[in-house]
Amino acid sequence: MSKHVVVIGAVALGPKAACRFKRLEPGSKVTMIDQAPRISYGGCGIPYFVSGEVNSVTDLQSTPYHIVRDAAFFKTNKDVDVLINTRATSIDRQAKTVEIVNVLTGKTETLHYDQLVLAMGSKANVPPFEGRDLKGITAATNLEEAELLRNAAAGGQVNSCVVVGAGFIGLEMAVAFADMWGIETTVIELQDQIMPGFLSKSMAAMAKRDLEEQGVTVLLGESVKRFEGEDGAVTRVVTDKRTIDADLVVMAVGVSPNTALAKEAGIECDPRGAIKVNEFMQTNDADIYSGGDCVTIPNLVTGKPGYYPLGSMANRQGRVIGTNLAGGKATFPGGVGGWVVKLFQQSACGAGLTIENALKEGYDAISVHVEQFDRAHFFPEKALMSLELVVDKPTRRVLGIQGMSELGDALTARINAVVPLLKAHATIEEVSNLEVVYSPPFASAMDIVNALGNVTENVLEGRNHMVSPATFSELWDGHDSGEIFFIDTRLAPNAVPLVEKYPGMWHNIPNEEIRARISEVPADKPVVLVCNTGLRSYEAMLLLNELGHKDVRSAAGGMAAQKKLGSDI
Repeated sequence: MSKHVVVIGAVALGPKAACRFKRLEPGSKVTMIDQAPRISYGGCGIPYFVSGEVNSVTDLQSTPYHIVRDAAFFKTNKDVDVLINTRATSIDRQAKTVEIVNVLTGKTETLHYDQLVLAMGSKANVPPFEGRDLKGITAATNLEEAELLRNAAAGGQVNSCVVVGAGFIGLEMAVAFADMWGIETTVIELQDQIMPGFLSKSMAAMAKRDLEEQGVTVLLGESVKRFEGEDGAVTRVVTDKRTIDADLVVMAVGVSPNTALAKEAGIECDPRGAIKVNEFMQTNDADIYSGGDCVTIPNLVTGKPGYYPLGSMANRQGRVIGTNLAGGKATFPGGVGGWVVKLFQQSACGAGLTIENALKEGYDAISVHVEQFDRAHFFPEKALMSLELVVDKPTRRVLGIQGMSELGDALTARINAVVPLLKAHATIEEVSNLEVVYSPPFASAMDIVNALGNVTENVLEGRNHMVSPATFSELWDGHDSGEIFFIDTRLAPNAVPLVEKYPGMWHNIPNEEIRARISEVPADKPVVLVCNTGLRSYEAMLLLNELGHKDVRSAAGGMAAQKKLGSDI
Protein backbone atom coordinates (compact mmCIF):
# COMPACT_ATOMS: atom_id res chain seq x y z
CA MET A 1 0.00 0.00 0.00
CA SER A 2 1.31 3.44 -0.94
CA LYS A 3 2.31 5.66 1.98
CA HIS A 4 3.88 9.03 2.68
CA VAL A 5 7.26 9.23 4.39
CA VAL A 6 8.45 12.61 5.63
CA VAL A 7 12.17 13.10 6.25
CA ILE A 8 13.33 16.07 8.37
CA GLY A 9 16.93 16.81 7.42
CA ALA A 10 18.63 16.41 4.05
CA VAL A 11 22.39 16.22 4.52
CA ALA A 12 23.59 12.65 5.13
CA LEU A 13 21.20 10.21 6.79
CA GLY A 14 18.04 11.80 5.37
CA PRO A 15 18.87 11.43 1.67
CA LYS A 16 20.22 7.91 2.19
CA ALA A 17 17.04 6.77 3.97
CA ALA A 18 14.78 8.50 1.44
CA CYS A 19 16.49 7.04 -1.62
CA ARG A 20 16.76 3.53 -0.18
CA PHE A 21 13.05 3.54 0.67
CA LYS A 22 12.07 4.76 -2.81
CA ARG A 23 14.10 2.00 -4.45
CA LEU A 24 12.19 -0.57 -2.42
CA GLU A 25 8.78 1.11 -2.64
CA PRO A 26 8.73 3.24 -5.80
CA GLY A 27 4.95 3.70 -5.53
CA SER A 28 5.14 5.55 -2.23
CA LYS A 29 5.74 9.28 -1.69
CA VAL A 30 8.71 10.84 0.11
CA THR A 31 8.97 14.47 1.15
CA MET A 32 12.36 15.61 2.46
CA ILE A 33 12.72 19.03 4.11
CA ASP A 34 15.73 21.08 5.18
CA GLN A 35 16.07 24.63 6.47
CA ALA A 36 19.24 25.26 4.45
CA PRO A 37 19.37 26.29 0.78
CA ARG A 38 21.83 23.53 -0.12
CA ILE A 39 21.43 19.86 0.75
CA SER A 40 23.06 16.44 0.54
CA TYR A 41 26.69 17.53 0.83
CA GLY A 42 29.81 16.02 2.34
CA GLY A 43 30.13 18.03 5.53
CA CYS A 44 33.31 16.19 6.51
CA GLY A 45 34.94 17.66 3.41
CA ILE A 46 34.54 21.28 4.58
CA PRO A 47 38.10 21.58 5.98
CA TYR A 48 39.48 20.32 2.65
CA PHE A 49 37.42 22.87 0.73
CA VAL A 50 38.70 25.61 3.06
CA SER A 51 42.28 24.41 2.47
CA GLY A 52 41.84 24.43 -1.30
CA GLU A 53 42.32 20.68 -1.73
CA VAL A 54 38.68 20.50 -2.85
CA ASN A 55 38.37 23.07 -5.60
CA SER A 56 34.72 24.06 -5.45
CA VAL A 57 31.97 23.91 -2.87
CA THR A 58 29.80 22.22 -5.50
CA ASP A 59 32.25 19.30 -5.42
CA LEU A 60 30.95 18.58 -1.92
CA GLN A 61 27.40 18.48 -3.27
CA SER A 62 28.06 16.44 -6.38
CA THR A 63 27.70 12.77 -7.23
CA PRO A 64 30.73 10.82 -8.52
CA TYR A 65 29.35 11.71 -11.98
CA HIS A 66 29.53 15.46 -11.22
CA ILE A 67 25.79 16.06 -10.90
CA VAL A 68 24.84 18.46 -8.11
CA ARG A 69 22.50 16.89 -5.59
CA ASP A 70 19.94 19.67 -5.35
CA ALA A 71 16.15 19.57 -5.07
CA ALA A 72 15.75 19.11 -8.83
CA PHE A 73 18.22 16.21 -8.80
CA PHE A 74 16.26 14.34 -6.13
CA LYS A 75 12.96 14.91 -7.93
CA THR A 76 14.24 13.92 -11.37
CA ASN A 77 16.55 11.06 -10.42
CA LYS A 78 15.06 9.72 -7.17
CA ASP A 79 11.39 10.81 -7.31
CA VAL A 80 11.82 12.43 -3.90
CA ASP A 81 10.16 15.79 -3.23
CA VAL A 82 12.47 18.25 -1.48
CA LEU A 83 11.52 21.45 0.30
CA ILE A 84 14.62 23.60 0.90
CA ASN A 85 14.67 26.70 3.11
CA THR A 86 12.00 24.93 5.12
CA ARG A 87 12.10 24.32 8.86
CA ALA A 88 9.98 21.86 10.81
CA THR A 89 8.51 23.67 13.81
CA SER A 90 6.50 20.94 15.54
CA ILE A 91 5.43 17.31 15.35
CA ASP A 92 1.98 16.03 16.33
CA ARG A 93 2.45 12.31 16.82
CA GLN A 94 -1.25 11.57 17.36
CA ALA A 95 -2.37 13.37 14.22
CA LYS A 96 0.79 12.28 12.39
CA THR A 97 1.53 15.77 11.12
CA VAL A 98 4.55 18.04 10.88
CA GLU A 99 4.18 21.80 10.91
CA ILE A 100 6.67 23.53 8.60
CA VAL A 101 7.58 27.10 7.72
CA ASN A 102 9.47 28.57 4.79
CA VAL A 103 12.32 30.52 6.39
CA LEU A 104 12.37 33.03 3.50
CA THR A 105 8.68 33.79 3.08
CA GLY A 106 7.25 32.82 6.46
CA LYS A 107 4.59 30.69 4.79
CA THR A 108 3.41 27.78 6.98
CA GLU A 109 2.06 24.39 5.98
CA THR A 110 1.05 21.07 7.51
CA LEU A 111 2.48 17.80 6.20
CA HIS A 112 0.75 14.51 6.96
CA TYR A 113 2.94 11.44 7.28
CA ASP A 114 2.59 7.70 7.66
CA GLN A 115 6.18 7.36 8.82
CA LEU A 116 8.68 10.00 9.85
CA VAL A 117 12.48 10.16 9.82
CA LEU A 118 14.33 12.55 12.13
CA ALA A 119 17.65 13.42 10.49
CA MET A 120 18.35 16.87 11.93
CA GLY A 121 22.00 16.09 12.67
CA SER A 122 23.96 17.98 15.29
CA LYS A 123 24.67 21.57 16.24
CA ALA A 124 28.01 23.10 17.16
CA ASN A 125 28.65 23.76 20.83
CA VAL A 126 29.14 27.48 21.36
CA PRO A 127 30.06 28.30 24.97
CA PRO A 128 28.79 31.67 26.24
CA PHE A 129 32.09 33.49 25.82
CA GLU A 130 31.90 37.26 25.96
CA GLY A 131 32.16 38.62 22.44
CA ARG A 132 31.11 35.41 20.71
CA ASP A 133 28.83 37.36 18.32
CA LEU A 134 31.69 39.35 16.80
CA LYS A 135 32.16 39.03 13.07
CA GLY A 136 34.87 36.53 12.15
CA ILE A 137 33.87 33.90 14.74
CA THR A 138 32.36 30.79 13.20
CA ALA A 139 31.83 27.09 13.81
CA ALA A 140 32.28 26.29 10.09
CA THR A 141 29.53 23.69 10.09
CA ASN A 142 27.78 24.49 6.80
CA LEU A 143 28.65 25.39 3.24
CA GLU A 144 27.86 29.07 3.65
CA GLU A 145 30.34 29.43 6.53
CA ALA A 146 32.88 27.34 4.60
CA GLU A 147 32.70 29.71 1.63
CA LEU A 148 33.25 32.73 3.89
CA LEU A 149 36.35 31.12 5.40
CA ARG A 150 37.79 30.08 2.05
CA ASN A 151 37.19 33.48 0.50
CA ALA A 152 38.71 35.31 3.48
CA ALA A 153 41.83 33.13 3.44
CA ALA A 154 42.25 33.24 -0.33
CA GLY A 155 41.67 37.00 -0.38
CA GLY A 156 44.49 37.68 2.05
CA GLN A 157 42.13 39.01 4.71
CA VAL A 158 43.42 36.70 7.44
CA ASN A 159 46.88 36.97 8.98
CA SER A 160 46.18 35.06 12.19
CA CYS A 161 43.62 32.42 13.09
CA VAL A 162 42.69 30.87 16.44
CA VAL A 163 41.00 27.48 16.61
CA VAL A 164 39.21 26.77 19.88
CA GLY A 165 39.18 23.01 20.45
CA ALA A 166 41.64 20.30 19.45
CA GLY A 167 39.25 17.62 18.25
CA PHE A 168 38.99 16.32 14.68
CA ILE A 169 37.39 19.37 13.09
CA GLY A 170 39.57 21.81 15.01
CA LEU A 171 42.79 20.11 13.94
CA GLU A 172 41.65 19.70 10.33
CA MET A 173 40.80 23.42 10.18
CA ALA A 174 44.14 24.33 11.75
CA VAL A 175 45.96 22.31 9.11
CA ALA A 176 43.84 23.92 6.39
CA PHE A 177 44.79 27.46 7.38
CA ALA A 178 48.43 26.83 8.20
CA ASP A 179 49.31 24.50 5.34
CA MET A 180 47.66 25.93 2.25
CA TRP A 181 47.37 29.59 3.18
CA GLY A 182 50.38 30.05 5.48
CA ILE A 183 48.24 31.74 8.12
CA GLU A 184 49.63 32.02 11.65
CA THR A 185 47.47 29.49 13.47
CA THR A 186 46.96 28.78 17.17
CA VAL A 187 44.96 25.90 18.65
CA ILE A 188 43.60 26.29 22.19
CA GLU A 189 42.51 23.16 24.08
CA LEU A 190 41.06 23.08 27.58
CA GLN A 191 42.28 19.53 28.24
CA ASP A 192 45.94 18.55 28.73
CA GLN A 193 46.24 16.87 25.31
CA ILE A 194 44.89 17.13 21.80
CA MET A 195 42.13 14.75 20.69
CA PRO A 196 41.17 13.95 24.28
CA GLY A 197 39.28 10.68 24.56
CA PHE A 198 40.48 9.48 21.17
CA LEU A 199 44.27 9.25 21.47
CA SER A 200 46.38 8.12 24.39
CA LYS A 201 48.66 10.75 25.90
CA SER A 202 51.69 9.27 24.11
CA MET A 203 49.99 9.27 20.73
CA ALA A 204 48.52 12.72 21.34
CA ALA A 205 52.01 14.06 22.09
CA MET A 206 53.18 12.69 18.74
CA ALA A 207 50.27 14.34 16.94
CA LYS A 208 50.99 17.64 18.72
CA ARG A 209 54.61 17.43 17.59
CA ASP A 210 53.49 17.01 13.98
CA LEU A 211 51.43 20.20 14.23
CA GLU A 212 54.16 22.19 15.93
CA GLU A 213 56.81 21.17 13.39
CA GLN A 214 54.69 22.88 10.73
CA GLY A 215 54.33 26.10 12.71
CA VAL A 216 50.98 25.60 14.44
CA THR A 217 51.01 26.79 18.06
CA VAL A 218 49.22 24.34 20.36
CA LEU A 219 48.18 25.60 23.80
CA LEU A 220 47.01 22.89 26.20
CA GLY A 221 45.28 23.25 29.55
CA GLU A 222 44.17 26.75 28.57
CA SER A 223 40.67 28.23 28.56
CA VAL A 224 39.16 31.06 26.55
CA LYS A 225 37.79 33.89 28.67
CA ARG A 226 36.49 36.30 26.03
CA PHE A 227 36.82 37.63 22.50
CA GLU A 228 37.67 41.24 21.81
CA GLY A 229 37.22 43.21 18.62
CA GLU A 230 37.14 46.47 16.75
CA ASP A 231 34.36 47.79 14.49
CA GLY A 232 32.30 44.69 15.26
CA ALA A 233 34.95 42.19 14.11
CA VAL A 234 37.13 39.93 16.24
CA THR A 235 40.77 40.98 16.68
CA ARG A 236 41.89 39.19 19.87
CA VAL A 237 41.27 36.07 21.93
CA VAL A 238 41.83 36.42 25.66
CA THR A 239 42.56 33.22 27.60
CA ASP A 240 43.34 32.61 31.25
CA LYS A 241 47.05 32.89 30.37
CA ARG A 242 47.53 35.31 27.47
CA THR A 243 46.06 37.46 24.71
CA ILE A 244 46.32 36.24 21.12
CA ASP A 245 45.81 38.29 17.95
CA ALA A 246 43.13 36.79 15.70
CA ASP A 247 41.50 37.95 12.47
CA LEU A 248 39.45 34.75 12.49
CA VAL A 249 38.25 32.32 15.17
CA VAL A 250 36.96 28.81 14.49
CA MET A 251 34.86 27.37 17.29
CA ALA A 252 35.45 23.61 17.32
CA VAL A 253 34.46 22.56 20.84
CA GLY A 254 32.33 19.62 19.83
CA VAL A 255 28.73 19.10 18.82
CA SER A 256 25.43 18.19 20.45
CA PRO A 257 22.40 16.36 19.02
CA ASN A 258 19.97 18.74 17.31
CA THR A 259 16.92 17.20 18.92
CA ALA A 260 14.83 19.97 20.47
CA LEU A 261 12.03 19.23 18.00
CA ALA A 262 12.06 15.55 18.94
CA LYS A 263 12.03 16.23 22.68
CA GLU A 264 9.09 18.61 22.33
CA ALA A 265 7.20 15.83 20.55
CA GLY A 266 7.81 13.38 23.40
CA ILE A 267 10.52 11.35 21.68
CA GLU A 268 12.66 9.69 24.36
CA CYS A 269 16.20 11.06 24.64
CA ASP A 270 19.20 10.43 26.90
CA PRO A 271 20.69 13.08 29.23
CA ARG A 272 22.94 14.32 26.41
CA GLY A 273 19.83 14.96 24.33
CA ALA A 274 20.48 12.11 21.87
CA ILE A 275 17.43 10.18 20.73
CA LYS A 276 17.13 6.61 22.00
CA VAL A 277 16.55 4.08 19.23
CA ASN A 278 16.33 0.30 19.04
CA GLU A 279 18.36 -1.93 16.74
CA PHE A 280 15.91 -1.16 13.90
CA MET A 281 16.60 2.59 14.40
CA GLN A 282 13.06 3.15 15.70
CA THR A 283 12.34 5.65 18.46
CA ASN A 284 9.81 5.06 21.23
CA ASP A 285 7.24 5.85 18.51
CA ALA A 286 7.30 2.88 16.13
CA ASP A 287 6.44 5.11 13.15
CA ILE A 288 9.32 7.52 13.80
CA TYR A 289 12.91 6.58 12.95
CA SER A 290 16.13 8.44 13.61
CA GLY A 291 19.88 8.06 13.20
CA GLY A 292 23.17 9.81 12.59
CA ASP A 293 24.18 12.68 14.85
CA CYS A 294 20.72 12.66 16.47
CA VAL A 295 20.91 9.30 18.21
CA THR A 296 22.66 7.28 20.86
CA ILE A 297 23.61 3.70 19.99
CA PRO A 298 25.40 0.95 21.96
CA ASN A 299 29.16 1.08 22.29
CA LEU A 300 30.02 -2.47 21.26
CA VAL A 301 33.17 -2.48 23.40
CA THR A 302 31.65 -1.39 26.71
CA GLY A 303 27.99 -2.23 26.09
CA LYS A 304 27.06 1.25 27.30
CA PRO A 305 25.33 4.00 25.28
CA GLY A 306 27.63 5.81 22.86
CA TYR A 307 27.43 8.90 20.68
CA TYR A 308 29.14 8.92 17.27
CA PRO A 309 28.57 12.01 15.09
CA LEU A 310 30.24 10.53 12.01
CA GLY A 311 29.17 10.84 8.39
CA SER A 312 29.93 7.19 7.62
CA MET A 313 27.76 6.10 10.54
CA ALA A 314 24.88 8.27 9.34
CA ASN A 315 24.98 6.85 5.83
CA ARG A 316 24.97 3.24 6.99
CA GLN A 317 22.14 3.90 9.42
CA GLY A 318 20.22 5.69 6.68
CA ARG A 319 20.21 2.56 4.59
CA VAL A 320 18.94 0.52 7.53
CA ILE A 321 16.13 3.02 8.10
CA GLY A 322 15.19 3.06 4.41
CA THR A 323 14.97 -0.73 4.41
CA ASN A 324 12.76 -0.80 7.49
CA LEU A 325 10.47 1.95 6.23
CA ALA A 326 9.69 -0.47 3.43
CA GLY A 327 8.82 -3.27 5.87
CA GLY A 328 12.28 -4.79 6.25
CA LYS A 329 13.98 -5.93 9.42
CA ALA A 330 17.50 -4.56 8.95
CA THR A 331 19.43 -3.94 12.16
CA PHE A 332 22.20 -1.67 13.37
CA PRO A 333 23.65 -3.19 16.54
CA GLY A 334 25.99 -0.33 17.49
CA GLY A 335 29.55 0.80 16.88
CA VAL A 336 33.07 1.06 18.24
CA GLY A 337 33.64 4.64 17.13
CA GLY A 338 36.29 4.21 14.45
CA TRP A 339 37.83 7.50 13.29
CA VAL A 340 40.70 8.98 11.29
CA VAL A 341 42.15 12.47 10.91
CA LYS A 342 44.77 13.82 8.49
CA LEU A 343 47.32 16.19 10.00
CA PHE A 344 50.50 17.39 8.24
CA GLN A 345 53.13 14.66 7.82
CA GLN A 346 51.16 12.25 9.99
CA SER A 347 47.65 10.85 10.05
CA ALA A 348 46.03 9.51 13.21
CA CYS A 349 43.43 6.77 13.38
CA GLY A 350 41.77 4.62 15.99
CA ALA A 351 38.80 2.60 17.23
CA GLY A 352 37.53 1.48 20.61
CA LEU A 353 38.98 2.66 23.91
CA THR A 354 42.21 4.44 24.72
CA ILE A 355 44.11 3.23 27.78
CA GLU A 356 42.85 6.23 29.74
CA ASN A 357 39.21 5.54 28.82
CA ALA A 358 39.60 1.82 29.50
CA LEU A 359 40.82 2.51 33.03
CA LYS A 360 37.96 4.96 33.60
CA GLU A 361 35.52 2.25 32.52
CA GLY A 362 36.91 -0.04 35.22
CA TYR A 363 38.94 -2.41 33.05
CA ASP A 364 42.22 -3.80 34.40
CA ALA A 365 43.85 -2.66 31.19
CA ILE A 366 47.29 -2.10 29.72
CA SER A 367 48.45 -0.49 26.49
CA VAL A 368 51.31 -1.70 24.31
CA HIS A 369 53.13 0.50 21.80
CA VAL A 370 54.90 -0.83 18.68
CA GLU A 371 56.92 0.93 15.96
CA GLN A 372 57.44 -1.00 12.73
CA PHE A 373 57.64 -0.43 8.98
CA ASP A 374 54.28 -0.68 7.23
CA ARG A 375 55.92 -2.59 4.37
CA ALA A 376 58.78 -5.05 4.07
CA HIS A 377 61.90 -3.47 5.57
CA PHE A 378 63.81 -4.06 2.35
CA PHE A 379 61.23 -2.35 0.14
CA PRO A 380 62.40 1.17 -0.82
CA GLU A 381 59.08 2.92 -0.17
CA LYS A 382 58.00 2.47 3.44
CA ALA A 383 57.22 4.38 6.62
CA LEU A 384 57.47 3.67 10.31
CA MET A 385 54.00 3.18 11.73
CA SER A 386 53.07 3.63 15.39
CA LEU A 387 50.36 1.35 16.77
CA GLU A 388 49.04 1.06 20.30
CA LEU A 389 46.82 -1.78 21.49
CA VAL A 390 44.64 -1.59 24.61
CA VAL A 391 43.90 -4.92 26.28
CA ASP A 392 42.00 -6.14 29.36
CA LYS A 393 44.57 -8.15 31.35
CA PRO A 394 42.29 -10.77 33.00
CA THR A 395 40.44 -11.72 29.80
CA ARG A 396 43.13 -10.78 27.21
CA ARG A 397 40.31 -9.09 25.33
CA VAL A 398 41.18 -6.28 22.89
CA LEU A 399 39.53 -3.01 23.93
CA GLY A 400 40.97 -0.52 21.48
CA ILE A 401 43.64 0.41 18.96
CA GLN A 402 45.15 3.72 17.88
CA GLY A 403 47.90 4.57 15.46
CA MET A 404 49.87 7.19 13.57
CA SER A 405 51.69 7.06 10.26
CA GLU A 406 52.89 9.18 7.36
CA LEU A 407 50.90 6.95 5.02
CA GLY A 408 47.28 7.25 6.08
CA ASP A 409 45.94 4.58 3.73
CA ALA A 410 48.29 1.98 5.19
CA LEU A 411 47.30 3.04 8.71
CA THR A 412 43.55 2.90 8.11
CA ALA A 413 43.94 -0.56 6.59
CA ARG A 414 45.41 -1.83 9.89
CA ILE A 415 42.81 -0.13 12.09
CA ASN A 416 39.95 -1.32 9.87
CA ALA A 417 41.25 -4.87 10.13
CA VAL A 418 40.98 -4.77 13.93
CA VAL A 419 37.53 -3.11 14.10
CA PRO A 420 35.61 -6.41 13.58
CA LEU A 421 37.72 -7.98 16.34
CA LEU A 422 36.65 -5.22 18.74
CA LYS A 423 33.01 -5.87 17.92
CA ALA A 424 33.49 -9.60 18.45
CA HIS A 425 35.23 -9.13 21.84
CA ALA A 426 38.25 -10.94 20.41
CA THR A 427 41.42 -11.67 22.36
CA ILE A 428 45.01 -10.76 21.50
CA GLU A 429 45.57 -14.22 19.98
CA GLU A 430 43.21 -13.23 17.17
CA VAL A 431 45.29 -10.11 16.55
CA SER A 432 48.51 -12.13 16.53
CA ASN A 433 47.03 -14.57 14.02
CA LEU A 434 45.01 -12.10 11.97
CA GLU A 435 45.32 -13.00 8.30
CA VAL A 436 46.85 -10.02 6.50
CA VAL A 437 47.54 -10.03 2.76
CA TYR A 438 51.26 -9.94 2.08
CA SER A 439 53.51 -8.66 -0.64
CA PRO A 440 56.61 -6.51 0.06
CA PRO A 441 55.12 -3.33 -1.49
CA PHE A 442 52.13 -3.57 0.88
CA ALA A 443 53.08 -5.29 4.14
CA SER A 444 55.68 -7.29 6.04
CA ALA A 445 55.60 -11.06 6.22
CA MET A 446 54.94 -10.57 9.93
CA ASP A 447 52.71 -7.54 9.65
CA ILE A 448 52.80 -4.79 12.25
CA VAL A 449 49.29 -5.80 13.39
CA ASN A 450 50.52 -9.33 14.08
CA ALA A 451 53.62 -7.97 15.79
CA LEU A 452 51.42 -5.79 17.97
CA GLY A 453 49.49 -8.84 19.13
CA ASN A 454 52.70 -10.79 19.74
CA VAL A 455 54.32 -8.02 21.78
CA THR A 456 51.14 -7.64 23.83
CA GLU A 457 51.15 -11.37 24.56
CA ASN A 458 54.78 -11.14 25.70
CA VAL A 459 53.90 -8.26 28.02
CA LEU A 460 50.91 -10.05 29.52
CA GLU A 461 52.94 -13.20 30.11
CA GLY A 462 55.79 -11.32 31.78
CA ARG A 463 58.42 -11.83 29.09
CA ASN A 464 58.54 -8.20 28.00
CA HIS A 465 58.82 -5.42 30.58
CA MET A 466 58.19 -2.20 28.67
CA VAL A 467 58.04 1.48 29.42
CA SER A 468 55.84 3.58 27.16
CA PRO A 469 57.43 6.23 24.93
CA ALA A 470 56.14 8.98 27.22
CA THR A 471 57.43 7.20 30.34
CA PHE A 472 60.87 6.69 28.80
CA SER A 473 61.03 10.39 28.00
CA GLU A 474 60.12 11.22 31.61
CA LEU A 475 62.74 8.81 32.95
CA TRP A 476 65.41 10.34 30.76
CA ASP A 477 64.44 13.81 31.96
CA GLY A 478 65.74 12.70 35.37
CA HIS A 479 68.91 11.05 34.08
CA ASP A 480 71.15 13.49 35.95
CA SER A 481 70.32 11.69 39.19
CA GLY A 482 72.14 8.61 37.93
CA GLU A 483 69.53 6.36 39.52
CA ILE A 484 68.83 4.53 36.24
CA PHE A 485 71.42 2.96 33.94
CA PHE A 486 70.51 3.69 30.30
CA ILE A 487 71.87 1.40 27.60
CA ASP A 488 71.59 2.04 23.87
CA THR A 489 71.68 -1.44 22.28
CA ARG A 490 72.17 -0.22 18.71
CA LEU A 491 75.40 -0.53 16.79
CA ALA A 492 77.98 2.16 17.52
CA PRO A 493 77.37 4.46 14.49
CA ASN A 494 73.82 5.12 15.74
CA ALA A 495 74.64 5.38 19.43
CA VAL A 496 77.99 7.23 19.58
CA PRO A 497 76.54 10.73 18.98
CA LEU A 498 74.41 10.36 22.11
CA VAL A 499 77.24 8.80 24.10
CA GLU A 500 79.33 11.86 23.31
CA LYS A 501 76.45 14.23 24.03
CA TYR A 502 75.69 12.63 27.43
CA PRO A 503 79.01 11.25 28.75
CA GLY A 504 78.63 8.89 31.66
CA MET A 505 74.83 8.84 31.28
CA TRP A 506 74.14 7.31 27.85
CA HIS A 507 75.90 3.98 27.47
CA ASN A 508 76.29 1.98 24.30
CA ILE A 509 76.43 -1.82 24.54
CA PRO A 510 75.20 -3.40 21.28
CA ASN A 511 73.31 -6.68 21.56
CA GLU A 512 76.20 -8.51 19.98
CA GLU A 513 78.55 -7.39 22.79
CA ILE A 514 76.37 -7.84 25.88
CA ARG A 515 77.79 -11.20 26.97
CA ALA A 516 81.35 -9.97 26.70
CA ARG A 517 80.63 -6.67 28.46
CA ILE A 518 78.16 -7.81 31.10
CA SER A 519 80.49 -6.55 33.85
CA GLU A 520 79.77 -2.97 32.71
CA VAL A 521 76.09 -3.32 33.65
CA PRO A 522 75.58 -2.42 37.35
CA ALA A 523 73.76 -5.02 39.39
CA ASP A 524 72.39 -2.49 41.88
CA LYS A 525 70.51 -0.15 39.51
CA PRO A 526 67.42 -0.41 37.32
CA VAL A 527 68.39 -0.74 33.67
CA VAL A 528 66.45 0.83 30.77
CA LEU A 529 67.26 -0.31 27.26
CA VAL A 530 66.61 1.52 24.00
CA CYS A 531 67.15 0.84 20.29
CA ASN A 532 65.62 2.12 17.06
CA THR A 533 62.12 0.65 17.40
CA GLY A 534 62.11 -1.64 20.46
CA LEU A 535 62.97 -5.01 18.90
CA ARG A 536 66.71 -5.10 19.70
CA SER A 537 66.13 -3.71 23.19
CA TYR A 538 63.59 -6.48 23.87
CA GLU A 539 66.09 -9.11 22.80
CA ALA A 540 68.76 -7.42 24.93
CA MET A 541 66.40 -7.47 27.90
CA LEU A 542 65.92 -11.24 27.53
CA LEU A 543 69.67 -11.72 27.43
CA LEU A 544 70.25 -9.55 30.51
CA ASN A 545 67.53 -11.50 32.33
CA GLU A 546 69.30 -14.72 31.39
CA LEU A 547 72.56 -13.30 32.74
CA GLY A 548 71.00 -12.48 36.10
CA HIS A 549 69.81 -8.88 35.71
CA LYS A 550 66.08 -8.80 36.52
CA ASP A 551 65.27 -5.09 36.96
CA VAL A 552 65.40 -4.35 33.26
CA ARG A 553 62.96 -2.42 31.07
CA SER A 554 62.74 -1.95 27.31
CA ALA A 555 61.71 1.38 25.76
CA ALA A 556 58.60 0.78 23.62
CA GLY A 557 58.97 2.26 20.16
CA GLY A 558 62.64 3.06 20.72
CA MET A 559 64.23 6.19 19.31
CA ALA A 560 61.67 6.28 16.49
CA ALA A 561 58.94 6.98 19.03
CA GLN A 562 61.13 9.54 20.81
CA LYS A 563 61.64 11.38 17.55
CA LYS A 564 57.88 11.51 16.94
CA LEU A 565 57.38 12.80 20.46
CA GLY A 566 59.92 15.54 19.90
CA SER A 567 61.91 14.32 22.89
CA ASP A 568 64.84 16.47 24.02
CA ILE A 569 67.13 13.44 23.67
